[in-house]
Amino acid sequence: MSTTLFLLGMVEIMLAQNTLEELQEKAIQAALQRVSPTLVQIETTGGTEMISGGGGAAGKRRPGPAAGPGVRKGSGPTTGVIVSPDGFIISSAFNFANKPTSIIVSTMDNKRFIAKVVATDQSRMVTLLKIDATNLAIPEALVSAKMEVGQTVIALGRTLGGSPSAPPSVSMGIVSALGRIWGRAIQTDAKISPVNYGGPLIDLQGHVLGILVPASPQADGETAGFEWYDSGIGFAIPLDHIYAILAKLKQGKDLRKGLLGITMQNKDMYADEVVINSVAANSAAFKAGIKVADKIIAIDGKKVESHAQLMHQLGPKYEGDMVSLTIVRGKDEIKLEKIELSGILESPPLGFFGILPMRDDTAKGVQVRYVFPESGAAKAGIKPGDRILKAGVGPDITKVTAIAEVANRDAFSTLLSTAVIGTFLAVEVKREDGTTITLKGPIGQATSFLPEKPPEKSSLAKLDKEPEKKAEIGTIKKQNAAGDRNYWVSVPVSYDPRTSYGLMVWLHPAGKGKDKDLDDLLGTWDQFCAEYKIIMVAPRSDAELGWTPGESDLILEAIRHTTDNYNIDRKRVVVHGMGTGGQMAFYLAFQQRELIRGVAAVGASLGATPKERIANQPLSFFLAVGDKDPIRETVLDTAKKLLEFQYPLILREMKDMGHQYFNSITLDALATWIDLLDRI
Repeated sequence: MSTTLFLLGMVEIMLAQNTLEELQEKAIQAALQRVSPTLVQIETTGGTEMISGGGGAAGKRRPGPAAGPGVRKGSGPTTGVIVSPDGFIISSAFNFANKPTSIIVSTMDNKRFIAKVVATDQSRMVTLLKIDATNLAIPEALVSAKMEVGQTVIALGRTLGGSPSAPPSVSMGIVSALGRIWGRAIQTDAKISPVNYGGPLIDLQGHVLGILVPASPQADGETAGFEWYDSGIGFAIPLDHIYAILAKLKQGKDLRKGLLGITMQNKDMYADEVVINSVAANSAAFKAGIKVADKIIAIDGKKVESHAQLMHQLGPKYEGDMVSLTIVRGKDEIKLEKIELSGILESPPLGFFGILPMRDDTAKGVQVRYVFPESGAAKAGIKPGDRILKAGVGPDITKVTAIAEVANRDAFSTLLSTAVIGTFLAVEVKREDGTTITLKGPIGQATSFLPEKPPEKSSLAKLDKEPEKKAEIGTIKKQNAAGDRNYWVSVPVSYDPRTSYGLMVWLHPAGKGKDKDLDDLLGTWDQFCAEYKIIMVAPRSDAELGWTPGESDLILEAIRHTTDNYNIDRKRVVVHGMGTGGQMAFYLAFQQRELIRGVAAVGASLGATPKERIANQPLSFFLAVGDKDPIRETVLDTAKKLLEFQYPLILREMKDMGHQYFNSITLDALATWIDLLDRI
């Protein structure tokens, strides 16, 4: 009897499941019918084949269209959603990152229109197009307040079905989080990829939650976050948010993210208090009177206890939006009202006094190792062996005084990072004979001058006792934590853990990641690494066409392992690469500015507009190219762009060379440059 009842129960469950599946299928079909007339197919022609990559490191690299740290633009169509009956269409900015020369839009009734780009929302990375059409269907947006985590959603695209009248591609999932990408995006586990970027994320009633885009919490730009695709982590910009700013986009002006213009002192953005580390010149924060060491405790009346909370409050805002802040300065609580956010930040060139400090210095102050010719330090009369004890910056050489004690090299460097070129520095120095004197000199801009060889003695480390712990030396093959990737660490046999070393990360060109290739490169550097105290790290890319942004995790893991196990000077961490390895070096440096201080690229171009400089995260460049290299002009153009952004730069053209690695002269110059990266 019990067996019969059990079987009857199973039949009822199966029938119920079939009924639910049928109901869900009908609901999906009805939703598609409702929203399909608002979808368009977009075809682009012309433009660049490769797009500069963007985005933060993904948890796992996904196979995809990337070649090097960029995206190879596909030839297939893309997707858009009609947002106004008179021919306005919204799509992902990713679809136009290659700056196409022609855009054709096809509606569901197979009518084709020439489209033009009207404007781009550079905060949410969606682009508005316009076609000459009327009486078009538009979708109904599901307001953000009614969205729920866990609700069923469908990601649609117009790219795989051939004809625009064919059913769109469908991928089902759920809403896995709301308010992601600092309050700007919906997160879903539906499959999101270049196949449906620009398409809608809809519910089972055919309402549109948002427009599908690549996105990243760590980076900005049209391609930021594309490496997450098909990973179970996808994003959509809420359509009701787009409708709210549609009138502004229709005016033809790009919208930019609202910026305060500050950096934080925190190491843990989710736990530490919001204490100001720097304020950009002429930024919103600067105009509001915010100062270094101020602590932000509220924004727009909402309590803020961490940098992440501040980012969530600022993330959705645009240039021109107003905010109010409550700050604590000393013992005073101050309210700042109607602060207008800026869209771009001015970052003056890094102030440079012209000294190279001694390293591993435990005494108070900064001992001078070398003085750059024609620098402010040279004009002031600073000499090697002087110890800087106090310093002060002022606009007039007759009034500036050395009032602040200088604790160490890093403190002196921080003082110079906020100093304006053309102002003056006063320093109190103790000379080798024991006398103390105050000297004054102008603050200038970093020089491209390289001495033939800096003074050999670079460290004041006490070597009178044997180190407590022996470190691995020689060339060591390592595995990443997951155990599926390898990288090499090359440590000079003369390594002493009491002396700080520079770190150079070699990113090989496409097809040159074999063991023999890496052994040859490391062997080339052995002598220089021993002489200039440099440790090398050499990860290996799995990609046939070169490095991809998703491989950042492997590189960063190798860097962190080395910095954790060896005495690494954080001011001399360099990424070095050739070809696609050089492109990856550019990408990684701009994405990991808190970690990397220099880029050394040979036969490689940036391929995009450089990012703005950050005062307390200096970044320097060493570019080299053969005078017969086919990409010489693009490398020279990269140098020009970097100089326009006032980055410190050294450019070397190698005579009678094509697309080749450094000659011996340039190799020695690079080693010298790495040794000078902690100059002040």
